[in-house]
Amino acid sequence: MAKPTPQQASFTELTPLCKALGMIVTDVGVGTATFTMPYNPALIGDPDTGVIHGGPVSVLLDSVSGLAVIAHPDNTAMTATIDLRIDYMRPSPAGQDLTAHAEVYHTTRTVAFIRASAWADDETKPVAQATGAFVFAKKAAS
Repeated sequence: MAKPTPQQASFTELTPLCKALGMIVTDVGVGTATFTMPYNPALIGDPDTGVIHGGPVSVLLDSVSGLAVIAHPDNTAMTATIDLRIDYMRPSPAGQDLTAHAEVYHTTRTVAFIRASAWADDETKPVAQATGAFVFAKKAAS
């Protein structure tokens, strides 16, 4: 992992929904990205428990995956989500920030495939995991 470039770091600032949710790009590597989403009481889905609603978790996983695709060295363009499957594993602990990490594990000429995970206090106990397919524009072979 490496510190994000200014352009990569601005990804969440330039995406209105990411900005509204307070997402921060923390790391970007070769086809990988990591974001943090600070806990925000406005995002609570269950007032009795303080658990974050699944919607912001989905946006977090989708967005971190998109930047991972953009950061892939063979990518030549922006991306868009084709398909994203999210499995919710457990509630997000009340009062805790969420971290999400995504990696591109396979590419074709036009599609990048990702795996992503979001967690709060323990990376080995994910709140949610995702797999997906994103638009990919592969560099022509030289």
